[in-house]
Amino acid sequence: MTWAEYWSGETTLYVSARHKGVHYETVARDIVACLPGRDARVVDYGCGEALSAHLVAEACAQLFLCDSTQAVRERLAARYAGRANIDAIAPAQFAQLPSGTIDMIVANSVIQYLSASEFQHFLTIARDKLRPAGRLVIADVIPRQIGPLQDAAELLKFAAANGFLLSAGSGLVKSFFSSYRRVRQRLGLLKFNEAEILNLLTQSGFVAHRRHPNIGHNAQRMTFLAFAGEAVPAG
Repeated sequence: MTWAEYWSGETTLYVSARHKGVHYETVARDIVACLPGRDARVVDYGCGEALSAHLVAEACAQLFLCDSTQAVRERLAARYAGRANIDAIAPAQFAQLPSGTIDMIVANSVIQYLSASEFQHFLTIARDKLRPAGRLVIADVIPRQIGPLQDAAELLKFAAANGFLLSAGSGLVKSFFSSYRRVRQRLGLLKFNEAEILNLLTQSGFVAHRRHPNIGHNAQRMTFLAFAGEAVPAG
């Protein structure tokens, strides 16, 4: 099983409907905090179910929800059919967007499931699509020293704060015996320390810095803001 195949099926990532809903709402509100303005054209790359994408769409001019799984795109299209400024697209359609027309691209909890060459290819495409003052937000990057135990601890803290601690405990037990654990052991995850990813972003033509806090619930992971132009806007 590949990561793409894993994400195309049912997963054990979310321990309950409450967990899934709170997760997507938290991520959406964090993405809104990164927006450059209400007139922004935004791509959420590897968006998944994006249950709270309406919150982002309300704060920007156009939102492209990009996911590699056709079934996910069909659900997104149906869920947001009444919103004129939300479009569900495939990665191939993202690559076909006109150069220099996007204000912000966010890749949250995505790059760990790519190979090094796939990540470099994504950076090349993203750099091409962004306007001169555009920004790339790479979030939930896993530092090299962080492993499953730290991730589990962060999930339990998030669960305790949001009312699903009991299901989180049982969910972690299920995950231990799940296909996710087997795929993670076999394929591994793409990890970087802070200096490594900043250097890679610089080599790819961005001016970048780390953003605090991380997008989402996991404070042990990292978010980076990378700008396509030479000057780095505030934020």
